[in-house]
Amino acid sequence: MIRRSVVIGTGSALPRRAVSNAELAAQVDTTDEWIVERTGIRNRYIAGEGETTVSLATAAARAAIAAAGIEAARIDLIVLATATPDQTFPASATQVQHALGCNGGTAFDVAAVCSGFLYALSVADAMLRTGMASCALVIGAETFSRILDWEDRTTCVLFGDGAGAIVLEARDSDPGDPAARGILASRLHADGAHNGLLYVDGGPSTTGTVGKLRMKGREVFRHAVVNLASVLGEVLAEAGLQVSDLDWVVPHQANARILDATARKLGLAPEKVVVTVDRHANTSAASVPLALDVAVRDGRIKPGDLVMLEAMGGGFTWGASLIRM
Repeated sequence: MIRRSVVIGTGSALPRRAVSNAELAAQVDTTDEWIVERTGIRNRYIAGEGETTVSLATAAARAAIAAAGIEAARIDLIVLATATPDQTFPASATQVQHALGCNGGTAFDVAAVCSGFLYALSVADAMLRTGMASCALVIGAETFSRILDWEDRTTCVLFGDGAGAIVLEARDSDPGDPAARGILASRLHADGAHNGLLYVDGGPSTTGTVGKLRMKGREVFRHAVVNLASVLGEVLAEAGLQVSDLDWVVPHQANARILDATARKLGLAPEKVVVTVDRHANTSAASVPLALDVAVRDGRIKPGDLVMLEAMGGGFTWGASLIRM
C-alpha cells in the first residue's frame, strides 16, 4: 500500500462587488468589445472595504471543509498560495488557521504567483505522503486589484479577486488499482530569466512600497502556451497516460486565447476544458481552485474523474498536477 492525497472537499469565495466590462470602460480607456476580443473576459470581482485575501481565503476554506464533511479541528496543515498577503508577515495562512480554530498544526504561505496553487498543492501532497500531516487545507487567494495600475488598460482589465480551496486527506491506496483516488503525478518548473516580462515594481527590500503589476503580454502569451503544453505532457508521461484519458483540464484562467491555444497544441477537445475566465477574470493563485470548485459544484467534475490542473505565472513559474477525484 502507498499513501495518497485524496481531495475530499472543494470551496471558493468571491468579493461582493461584480464589475462588468461596461462599468470598467466608464473608468478606463477601453471597451467591452476590446476586452472580450483579446481576453474573453466579461466580468470580474473586486474586493471592497473589509474584504481581504485572508477573509476570502477563510470563506473558501470554510466552504471546502463543509463540503468535506469534517470538523475544522482535523486540519493539521494549511498551505496558502498568494502574491497579495494581508501583511508582509506573518503568513496569511496563520490568520486563516486562527479564524478556523485549528491552531497548533503547520501553516505557511507559498509565493509563486499564478502557479502558486500548484506549488502549494505539491508541497501539501509531499507532506501528507511522508506522514508530516494527515489532513491539509490548500488555498489560493488573491486581492490583485490592490496591486493594479488602474491607468494601464492593458493590465487592469485582466485581473480580479477571489479565493479557492481544497481539503486533502492522506489515505492508504493500492498502487495497482487504476481507479484509486488521489494525486497521481505533479511537475513544477521555474525560470527566473524572465522576471522582466511579468512582475511587480516594488517590494519591502527594494522600494519599501507594494508596487504595481507590470506585464509584457505578447511575450507572456508565447511562453505560456509552450510551457503549459510541455508540463502537461510530462505529468501524463509520469502517470503512464494519454491526453485522451483525461476527463477534464482545469487551467489557470489567464486569457481565453491562451486556453484555446494550449488545448489545440495538445489536441485536447475544447469541451473538456473548464473555463471561468469570462466571469472571474485572472485571479492569479486563486484561479485554478476557484474554477475547480465551480466545476465540482455544477456537476461537471464527478468522483472518479481524471482531472489535470495546470498554471503558469510570473517568475516564470509553471506546473501541473494530475488528480483522480
